[in-house]
Amino acid sequence: GQPAGAAARGPQEQSSNGPVKKSMREKAVERRNVNKEHNSNFKAGYIPIDEDRLHKTGLRGRKGNLAICVIILLFILAVINLIITLVIWAVIRIGPNGCDSMEFHESGLLRFKQVSDMGVIHPLYKSTVGGRRNENLVITGNNQPIVFQQGTTKLSVEKNKTSITSDIGMQFFDPRTQNVLFSTDYETHEFHLPSGVKSLNVQKASTERITSNATSDLNIKVDGRAIVRGNEGVFIMGKTIEFHVGSNMELKAENSIILNGTVMVSTTRLPSSSGGDQPGPGDWVRYKLCVCADGTLFKVQVTGQNMGCQTSDNPCGNTH
Repeated sequence: GQPAGAAARGPQEQSSNGPVKKSMREKAVERRNVNKEHNSNFKAGYIPIDEDRLHKTGLRGRKGNLAICVIILLFILAVINLIITLVIWAVIRIGPNGCDSMEFHESGLLRFKQVSDMGVIHPLYKSTVGGRRNENLVITGNNQPIVFQQGTTKLSVEKNKTSITSDIGMQFFDPRTQNVLFSTDYETHEFHLPSGVKSLNVQKASTERITSNATSDLNIKVDGRAIVRGNEGVFIMGKTIEFHVGSNMELKAENSIILNGTVMVSTTRLPSSSGGDQPGPGDWVRYKLCVCADGTLFKVQVTGQNMGCQTSDNPCGNTH
């Protein structure tokens, strides 16, 4: 019997006459089954979504790398700023009472109150560097020359010498009397060595006249080769003129060389052919230096022993 009755109720619930009312027990059983299924279903409400298509928040990828670089750069700048601050604090010595090493005045004066170690100083336009009224201004270079430079003019103070170089000229004057002591303006002032200066060392000089005073000699000395050139001739005048050379001396002129006065040539260092040896084919060609009565010099090729200055082309005329 019971299975047949259950089968008979099944078609009755699905009939078209309307829904069949369930008993309280059947509703409780159905509700229990639904809750049991719901509690055991962990995927309820889950929808699978592609994570790459979601809107990402925060700094990722290139933005994250850029943010890290900016942070590192700011850290480096902070370290450099700290180092500069420490150096300024140590050098200028800024304390609670102000700056211990220098003073700033309203007139623009910068006064150093202690010994200062500097490399290069660039004063402003028309600036003055000086010391106190009753104290000396001491400038010391540690194994290096002290150089004062303005444009192309440079004053270099070294251990063994002091040099001044300029492309536009220089002038020394007394600040009290304004008298010019030394000037390279040759159009206005004649060039004179300052008092106490005995020699002048130059590599090249262009002038109209070089002379000494009446009580001293004019000495021109060179270590290598000296060239004296004149566009319209060279005139050397003096009571006694002496040439001391270590090798050769060359006198060259376009027209003539005139020796006016007593001419003496020291033959101690000149080669001599008095030994009687005739020049061979491979020897140097020898010449004899001859002088006319009017001072004209000429040369004669030596072709034999004890030959004189006779030549077919005689520059002296009839008088030898």
